Amino acid sequence: MSAVNRRLVLLGGLASAAGAMALPSGVPSWAGSRTSAAAPPIRDPFQLGVASGDPLPDSVVLWTRLAPAPLNPDGLGGMPDASYDVDWEIATDENFGSVVQRGTVAAARAQGHSVHVEPRGLDAGREYFYRFRAGGHISPAGRTRTAPAAGATVNQLKYCFTSCQHWEEGWYHAHRGMAEDNPDLVLFLGDYIYEKPSGRGSAEKVRGLAVPEETTTLALYRARHAQHKTDYDLQAAHAAAPWLVVFDDHEVVNNWNSTTDRASNARKAAAFQAFYENNPIRSSAKPNGASIQLYRQFLWGNLARFHMLDTRQYRSKQAGRHDCSVMRDRSRTLTGSAQEQWLLNAFESHPATWDFLGQQVFFAQRDTDGRSATCDRSSDAWDGYLGSRDRITQGWIDRGVPNPIVLTGDVHRHWAADLRKDYFDHSDPIVGSELVSTSASTSSAGVTPPSDTWYSNNPHIRYYKGERGYVRVTATPEQLRADFRVVSDALERDPAKVTIGTDASFEVRAGERGLHKV
Repeated sequence: MSAVNRRLVLLGGLASAAGAMALPSGVPSWAGSRTSAAAPPIRDPFQLGVASGDPLPDSVVLWTRLAPAPLNPDGLGGMPDASYDVDWEIATDENFGSVVQRGTVAAARAQGHSVHVEPRGLDAGREYFYRFRAGGHISPAGRTRTAPAAGATVNQLKYCFTSCQHWEEGWYHAHRGMAEDNPDLVLFLGDYIYEKPSGRGSAEKVRGLAVPEETTTLALYRARHAQHKTDYDLQAAHAAAPWLVVFDDHEVVNNWNSTTDRASNARKAAAFQAFYENNPIRSSAKPNGASIQLYRQFLWGNLARFHMLDTRQYRSKQAGRHDCSVMRDRSRTLTGSAQEQWLLNAFESHPATWDFLGQQVFFAQRDTDGRSATCDRSSDAWDGYLGSRDRITQGWIDRGVPNPIVLTGDVHRHWAADLRKDYFDHSDPIVGSELVSTSASTSSAGVTPPSDTWYSNNPHIRYYKGERGYVRVTATPEQLRADFRVVSDALERDPAKVTIGTDASFEVRAGERGLHKV
């Protein structure tokens, strides 16, 4: 068995399909068959795999969800209405010969039988392996790691990021690629699920939804999340490294905002609860009805700081297309005033070489006609909230942020761009760069690539590619390299017939501003 295939077997890529792991001889006492008092027996509940996320120097979230029948339309995953004891353990080796912590938590129907464990007192900057047991069944194993200690010297960080994974519109080869890249960290920047079935023709859809209704209730959101988690490649990517996850719009409903015209409070509350139940995020993000605290920061030693933003929950209503008066209204916001101030306050300190803003929608200007008097731009992106973009850009300039890099999803195409204050002045200084990942699976078929005229109006845009994939970033104290990874055919199921390669690479040198094509 190859090293890569062995890792995928270990980390859960095959275990969910094959059933629970067989108990080896000499298995520790924690693995014996036990359930909560009066809880009915269950079939293998680990059909959704395992995951970890939100790493700190002494802690990381360990996640699973019990669901022996994950595609049931009631969203309950085939679990009885009972509480189940779930044992967990975390070790420094993949054979679990050196277990450093173990414990037991209860999984109940009120939280979709999800499990979020937050072990404390782990060693900083260390690789760990973890697994769960419930009802006599043992989960696949996952690999994770803690963040390096604050201020610790870090020579390299490799992470991958992507977004937008419509279940019907493509196989998840991008996740297979990320797992095989052996990253330290994975970022997912929104549209983990889609609330509606695909509107594409049958030739552009590779598989169907178990529950094809639009998600409007907790049951439906749970069922949609669960179906995604049954995917082999997505499970492998989750089990390969800790994730930092944020949402965009389709986790609730297309183009929702802080007003209730697109999503009622009841619908947001259902969507937020299902999002929390199905992702490895901390209990501090546990939703309170129609509110969830999702923006947060993570340090990776002295090398990197991640500002994970929420550009959906607090935004003003989107402007109408070409409505300059609304787009230029500086009282409008994409982040909300509290999150904006939180970010600006963070910019006042410089604990790391690189500042990465993990967020959802296009940050750089994309202007069709090249005329400042018009607003021929996307009102859903930062172009539609010019005051917000100006304040944050000026904020990192005024506070001397050394190397700001914006990370983006949403648009189903790869892009790379340099950032300016005045995009109509093509000689205006470059003040940062943006890396935009294409979708993991959501189609961009039918989208016309930019023309030469469009590029002449937007010379800060350095790259475009309309295929499926992800971005792989390798950061060092001297530079970062971004590899734009592309899947050859997301509609082909057989991985042996699909290649994953680098279409283009760019570097940013520490202390300098601007992308350099490799």
